[in-house]
Amino acid sequence: MKKIEILDSTLRDGAQGEGISFSVWDKMKIAVALDRLGIDYIEAGNPYSNPKDMEFIKKAAEHSFTTSKICAFGSTARKDTAPQDDEGIAALLECGTKYISVFGKAWDLHVDCILGTTLEENLRMIRESIAYLCSKGRTVFFDAEHFFDGYKSDPAYAIEVLKTAEKAGASSIILCDTNGGSFPDEISKAVKEVKKTIKVQLGIHCHNDTGCAAANTVSAVKAGASQVQGTFTGIGERCGNAALTTVIPDLQLKLGYNILTSERLADITMTAMYISEIANVRLPANMPYIGTSAFAHKGGMHADGVAKNSKTFEHVDPQLVGNRRNFPLSEMSGRSSVLPRLQQIDGSLTKSSSVTKEVTDKLKELESQGFKFEAASASFELMVLKELGRFRPHFEIDHYRIISSMDDIDGSAYTEKANALVKVRVGDRSEITADEGEGPVNAIDKALRKALEVFYPELKKMHLIDFKVRVITSNDSTAAITRVLIESTDGENTWTTVGASRDIINASVLALTDSLEYMLKDK
Repeated sequence: MKKIEILDSTLRDGAQGEGISFSVWDKMKIAVALDRLGIDYIEAGNPYSNPKDMEFIKKAAEHSFTTSKICAFGSTARKDTAPQDDEGIAALLECGTKYISVFGKAWDLHVDCILGTTLEENLRMIRESIAYLCSKGRTVFFDAEHFFDGYKSDPAYAIEVLKTAEKAGASSIILCDTNGGSFPDEISKAVKEVKKTIKVQLGIHCHNDTGCAAANTVSAVKAGASQVQGTFTGIGERCGNAALTTVIPDLQLKLGYNILTSERLADITMTAMYISEIANVRLPANMPYIGTSAFAHKGGMHADGVAKNSKTFEHVDPQLVGNRRNFPLSEMSGRSSVLPRLQQIDGSLTKSSSVTKEVTDKLKELESQGFKFEAASASFELMVLKELGRFRPHFEIDHYRIISSMDDIDGSAYTEKANALVKVRVGDRSEITADEGEGPVNAIDKALRKALEVFYPELKKMHLIDFKVRVITSNDSTAAITRVLIESTDGENTWTTVGASRDIINASVLALTDSLEYMLKDK
C-alpha cells in the first residue's frame, strides 16, 4: 500500500485552540516528540503573525531532526501587492525553512467579503506568491482554504484556484474543509473530481465542527489524497482539527496504508499524553485508540467476553497503539471484571478464589454507600490489601476539628478561610497540629500532612492536583451522600482516591487518608 505523508499542525493550528498557549521551549519539546515518532512534516507556525513563532521556526530550522521537516505557514501576498514587496512573504523567506505552506482563498464568498477583491486578483495573488517562493528555492504546499465550501458554491472557480497553484509550482495542494461543515460523501466526491484535473500530490485538512474530521480525512485518502494534515490530539480552533491519533491508526491498522513503523505506532499513546501535558489539557477519556476508556470494559458480560477472546469487544489489540486494557470497577462488575485488577496485586488469585468473591461483594456494598472505584484505583488497591490481610495502617486520626469563616474585604468581596486542628497517632506516639487553608479541605489537608511529616518526611513531596465533589443522592437535600475524588502526586506518579459520606468534610478526610496511605504503602 502506498505511503501517506503526515503533516502535524499542532504548533500552528493547534495553538489556535481555546486555552492553548505554547512557549518556544514547549514547541521545541513537542517538535522533538513528533520527530521521534516519525511524523513527516511539522507545521511550526506563522513567522509573520508574532515574534515567538519567528523565533521558534528559526531555532527549529537549525535543529537536526531525524525524520521531520519543519514547515513555515503564511498567506499569499496581499491584494494589489507584489510578493517581493509583501511583509508576510518576506517573513516566510527570512525564517529559513525549505518547506512553506501558503494558504489562499478557494471560496468566491471569501474573495468578495474577506479580501474585498476580484476573482482574477485572487488568482494573481496565488500565482505570483507561489512562483516567487519557488524561485527562492522553497518547496511550497498550497492550502486551498475553504475549498469544499468553494466547490459547493462555484466548482469551476474552486478548481481554477487549484490549477493556478499547480501551474505556479506548488508541489502539493491541500484541500481544506476549513469550516468543518462537510460530510464524508461530499469530501470523497470532490477529491475524486479534483484528481481528474490536478496531477501533483493532493492533501486533506479537516476541522471537526460536525464531528466528522477523522471520517472526512479517511474518505479523502481513499479517494486519492496522499498527504494528511491534522493536529496530534485534535486540538484547534472551535471544535478542533482531525486528530492524528485517530487518523493514523485508522489508515494503518484498518486500511493497510504505510505511515509509521509498528514500533513507532506503539508509541502513539505515550506521545499523545506527553503533548497533552505540555499543552496543559486533559486527553478526553473516550478518544479512539489512545483514551483511557478506549479499551475499557465495565459490564461484566463484556469483561468476561474479552477475557475469553479479546476480539469479542475490541476492534484492535490495544498494545498496537501503546494503550492497555482497562476493567473499570463498579456495582455492575462481576468476578471477570474484578479479577484482572486483583491479579495485578496478587497474581495467584483466580476467578474461583474466595478473595475474588469477597472483593466483588465488598465492591458492590461500598458502591451502594456512594463510593465509586472506577477512577479511584488507589483506593481499590488499598481495599484489596485489606481483604487480603496485607494492609498495615501507617497512622490513625484520633480527632480533627475545622473552623471555617468568610471574611469581608472592603465591603465588596469575601475570602473563605479555614483553620484545622488534627491529632494523629503513629504507634504509641501522637502529634497534634493546626494549619490554615483556603477552605476546609485545604486546611485539613495541610494540617494532616504537617502532623504526619514528623513521622514520614517523604510526604513533603506529595501534593494534591485535583479535587472533585459530586452529590450522589440529591433527593436527600442537605443530608445527601457526597462523593469526593482526590488526585495526588509525588512529582513522579499520580494516583486517585475516593471518599463518600453524608458530610463533605468526612468524605474528603476519607479520600485524603487513602491518598496518604497509598503513598506510604510500600514504606
